[in-house]
Amino acid sequence: MPTSTLLVPSSARPRAKTVIWISLGLTALFVFITSEVLLITDYPMYHAYRLQVIADRGLLIPHTFAGIFALLIGPINFSSRIRERHLQLHRILGRIYFVSVWVGAPTGIALAWGRPGLPGTSMQAAAWIVCTTVAVIAARNRQITVHRQWMARSYAVTFTFVSSRVFNLVPAYWSHLGDVLSAVGVIAFTLASILIVDIGLNWRELTTRRG
Repeated sequence: MPTSTLLVPSSARPRAKTVIWISLGLTALFVFITSEVLLITDYPMYHAYRLQVIADRGLLIPHTFAGIFALLIGPINFSSRIRERHLQLHRILGRIYFVSVWVGAPTGIALAWGRPGLPGTSMQAAAWIVCTTVAVIAARNRQITVHRQWMARSYAVTFTFVSSRVFNLVPAYWSHLGDVLSAVGVIAFTLASILIVDIGLNWRELTTRRG
């Protein structure tokens, strides 16, 4: 994910960052079209889910807005140029991101309460809160490198709200996977996202042989 590019040779960092953000942007656009737009148009395969969304709108609205804020703030705050030139903006957006996580995570659990997906959502929410809170603690202690690493993990969890919906148009994934396996899928996406970030953060150490 984003900060893994910190470990790429300096000449390749801008290109790597561009590729990463374009890939994430295209993924988000694909999911928005295939999940949200088709949901609004009452796509037949999503009909039952659409009724559930309407019934849950009281919790879903704050949950959705919190997730959107977190998704949009991430790319801005990972920009070293913006951070260096507009540090106060970086801090303000960071606080909004933190609040968004603490709104999005509990409302996500509340939405899943009493349903088979609760274990997966709870694990996802817990990882989201823990990674973000540790990042904030590191920032307050002026441990900036550690802060960036944990923010990368936090944003990886944030993006699982997108990545876990990539296969929604696949009938076998949507219709036949089952509630239990769907919950397992959410957990797998969350753990895989954090693992990918950790590999990126340690890429230099993993690929360099000590003399």
